[in-house]
Amino acid sequence: AKRATCVVVGESRYWAAAECLPMVRAAYKNIETNPHIETPVQYTEREWDAQSALLDITRGRLQAIGPTTATQLSATLQQPRTAIDTALLALEVEGFVMRGQFTINDSELEWCERRLLARIHRYTLQSLRAEIEPVSAADCMRFLLEWQGVTRQPQGEGLQSLLTIVEQLEGCEVPAAAWETDVLPSRLHDYDPNWLDSACLSGRALWARLTPPKASTGGPIRSTPISLVTRKHSALWQSLASQQAATLQLSHPAQAIAQHLQTHGASFFDDIKTTTQLLPSQAEDGLAELVAAGLVTADSFSGLRALLIPQERKRRMAARGRRIALFGLEDAGRWSLVHRHTSELDATALEQIAWILLRRYGVVFRRVLEREADWLPPWHVLLRALRRLEAQGHIRGGRFVAGIPGEQFALPDAVAALRALRRKPASEQLVSLSAADPLNLVGTLLPGARVPALTGNRILLRDGVPIAVYIGGEAQFLTALEPEREWAARNVLLHKQLMHAQTGAT
Repeated sequence: AKRATCVVVGESRYWAAAECLPMVRAAYKNIETNPHIETPVQYTEREWDAQSALLDITRGRLQAIGPTTATQLSATLQQPRTAIDTALLALEVEGFVMRGQFTINDSELEWCERRLLARIHRYTLQSLRAEIEPVSAADCMRFLLEWQGVTRQPQGEGLQSLLTIVEQLEGCEVPAAAWETDVLPSRLHDYDPNWLDSACLSGRALWARLTPPKASTGGPIRSTPISLVTRKHSALWQSLASQQAATLQLSHPAQAIAQHLQTHGASFFDDIKTTTQLLPSQAEDGLAELVAAGLVTADSFSGLRALLIPQERKRRMAARGRRIALFGLEDAGRWSLVHRHTSELDATALEQIAWILLRRYGVVFRRVLEREADWLPPWHVLLRALRRLEAQGHIRGGRFVAGIPGEQFALPDAVAALRALRRKPASEQLVSLSAADPLNLVGTLLPGARVPALTGNRILLRDGVPIAVYIGGEAQFLTALEPEREWAARNVLLHKQLMHAQTGAT
């Protein structure tokens, strides 16, 4: 049909369509064709110059191959490297090609036709998602217990390990009394309150109530939802929390302290007492009221810790001549007003939130947001950031947990941990969690009725499955157990122990 011919350029041979011969002759001088064919008349009218001819030849080549380099194109097309670079830059300006690192082993800058790159990327994501074998909800819970350090052996200890936990749990709302009685001790070996005080005093961690109270008063300090956050994300959390605080009816001591802090800035407890002329007990009650209202915080966590101690216990300690720095308002550092930041929730902020949730859970899907604060962005908004991170290759998308509807995303380390856990046999491990713990996922990830997130309530898990709960002072077993096993399980439930392996050994 004489529609194509073999073009000989030096020692290289190329196939060219009859209508492309004028373009080829403009790009290459002294070519030979075998067999000789004629170009259709309608394709001989255009006058080609060498630069535009090479541009279209490069365009056609890129449409036929995947990612390639300028060096490879120069060798394949028998053209100088400078001419290839010029053609590629022109095609990039058109939006026809994209540059980047598209293959693992190639260190040189690569180029790929935009639509072809999108197809390759789409097929790659589909292939990666197809490789994933989902785990059960119970196995996912086992993974989360280890991911957050509850069942990790050995558990971390010291200031650096505590900061890792704070980064993982930042933004979680936990009753004030539960942080140091349950949440942190369950994740750190021999938890020492000094670690948290050091983290706060160094400025690397902060504590505050982020969600303003809905009632006219802040409520009891022990049940006040307190969040730990890192300094670098403090402005983000403050901007996320609702700015529409309720109109609070503050007491006279609370008003006096708030006015003092507004006028004088961050102040020590003794300065607050002196300036406001309040009695120590009045100043303490005023600070507790302001903390419960989400209006003040302190340099150290010892300030909150001191407010949690009942007055009766403090009187007994004073009567015995005891003064412990960990529990004194005088040792809390400075007290200051919580500054509310306002900023737009842009793509960068959404990506930061996505990373925080990924660090917290390893695997993120819609249901985990049910355990988070109401003021977090809705799932459909976060979904854009998560899809973008997957497209960039930072995280994986797929079906990681069976029975959970909707899209799911995971950190690469979490994918590897889930794969390893799937091969790990169940050990009948019993874990007792406070219902106030961020890992109280009963009714969201795990089946069953939700357990109110109160400090006194508890949940008992066996290999990631809830088998008993302690609600309102009463233990309820969700699974029938033999008397001996039930007795052992009750002990674990009530005494916050961790039981390993077989029926009775803790």
